[in-house]
Amino acid sequence: MGAEESEDLLLPQEVLLSAGVHIGTRVKTRDMEAYIYKVRPDGLFVLDMEKMNERIKVAAKFLARLDLSGVVVASLKRYGRTPVEKFCELIGTIPQTGRFTAGTFTNPDYSGYFEPIAALVTDPLADEQIVKEASAVGIPVVAFCSTDNSLSNVDLIIPVNNKGRRSLAIAYWLLCREIKRERNELPHDGDLTVSIDDFETSL
Repeated sequence: MGAEESEDLLLPQEVLLSAGVHIGTRVKTRDMEAYIYKVRPDGLFVLDMEKMNERIKVAAKFLARLDLSGVVVASLKRYGRTPVEKFCELIGTIPQTGRFTAGTFTNPDYSGYFEPIAALVTDPLADEQIVKEASAVGIPVVAFCSTDNSLSNVDLIIPVNNKGRRSLAIAYWLLCREIKRERNELPHDGDLTVSIDDFETSL
């Protein structure tokens, strides 16, 4: 089911559509074909919002069972930095924004070395070094993926527009809310005390 037909989404359809969470790129990888609903006349591939909805719930169930203080959340992209930092503040995970130093997970002699138990990345293309190192040390990788992403070394994907400022704010806000619900830190129908605006990077 695609954008025009979706029901029972984690947010009202009009909120998701206006944020463009379903808008992909003009590039489609074979890995992402299963998550694409259609191609628009202008050549942009459109992601399936039902699958985004489902995968956010799956990722939340998985992450909620972990010791969140050992989970690293990363974004090299500027638009991902505020959502990552707010998510980590509320969930208790480790933010990694901006440049990632090679060897952080793999070189015990590096002063910034640490051993995470899982990684969540904003874009496995931009955050390629973290994905590689996470794979090298055998920890699971959860990734927000658009139509142009490869799923190499990614264990669990959330199909979503991972390039838009508002889209990333919504994606991280929803995942944060669902994790808190899974951990019984919010009622099943409860909302976060912070708004999506608080997750959005300022221009």
